Amino acid sequence: MADSDILSVVPLGFQWPTLDPFLFCVHHDDAYPAGNEQLGPAASLDGRELGMDFAGKDGWRMYHGETVPGFPQHPHRGFETVTIVRKGFIDHSDSLGATARFGRGDTQWLTAGKGIVHCEMFPLRETAAPNPLELFQIWLNLPAASKFVDPYFSMLWREDLPTVSVRDADALTTSVLVVAGKLGEVSAPPPPPSSWAARPDADLAIWSIAMPAGAQWTLPAAKPGSNRMLYLFRGNQLRVGSQDVRGKVGIRLRPDAAMPLVAGMDDVELLLLQGRPIGEPVVAHGPFVMNTRAEIQQAMADYQRTQFGGWPWPSDGPVHAAGETRFARHADGREERRGK
Repeated sequence: MADSDILSVVPLGFQWPTLDPFLFCVHHDDAYPAGNEQLGPAASLDGRELGMDFAGKDGWRMYHGETVPGFPQHPHRGFETVTIVRKGFIDHSDSLGATARFGRGDTQWLTAGKGIVHCEMFPLRETAAPNPLELFQIWLNLPAASKFVDPYFSMLWREDLPTVSVRDADALTTSVLVVAGKLGEVSAPPPPPSSWAARPDADLAIWSIAMPAGAQWTLPAAKPGSNRMLYLFRGNQLRVGSQDVRGKVGIRLRPDAAMPLVAGMDDVELLLLQGRPIGEPVVAHGPFVMNTRAEIQQAMADYQRTQFGGWPWPSDGPVHAAGETRFARHADGREERRGK
């Protein structure tokens, strides 16, 4: 391990810097209060810019929601969203007629492909207690050959996501949740079939890493040529190789070097995003990510003409009943149910 194995260290804002094949990553961490009968906050909304509430007043945001926080119907084309919910719930509905409620450790992996409209609402189910919500939303690019595939979503339920636990010489255990990729002999559930992650040579990994104070663990090497970012989002200090990093930072690592990590005086949590770059031009306009400006213009025209299948739901941000448990109903009618 050499100092040159750390390529850069950058501070984290609300939206985190990413590397090809990733386009976007944001960590939502909202301390929502108790909910009301509409599954929105049982609190005054005065002083909020409803429809565009990102200020974080009182430790939470309504985002684009006006009654229930979240993101009412909006289109996507040309990439994938990977949504890892650590606390709370998301109610999903889309233009294909699929719908779901997931959370408390579940991940949804959605291939937008040629176009889909979906909503992601954050129902506040608890009426007598707070409703904390914490999630990562990650945008993963699609190569040109896959930008017009049919939309598809997979549910990676918490019961099916493997965790690798490693004890160090001081009997401190580092836990790694494997959302995508392979760690040792442990593999994540398969991603959607047209995903860049489905390619055997993509070297794609999404891992959530938890280290108690003082724990030591070595991040294994990846393949040469991959891009690798390690995000320190909880805890104040981490030794990465021979370098101490502090605060909320993104650490770009040389991929083909194993990297010793030592947590500082506090428990540490990290997110790893890794993959072989797609290496194609990226032209983005809001919810559309294509390879050329002409393709962006075509995406806008197609959405105006077709609405990517239309919106079959009675409101722009539908939510399920408070008592509904975790489930997914796919566009083909297949249903999955996972309980509370």
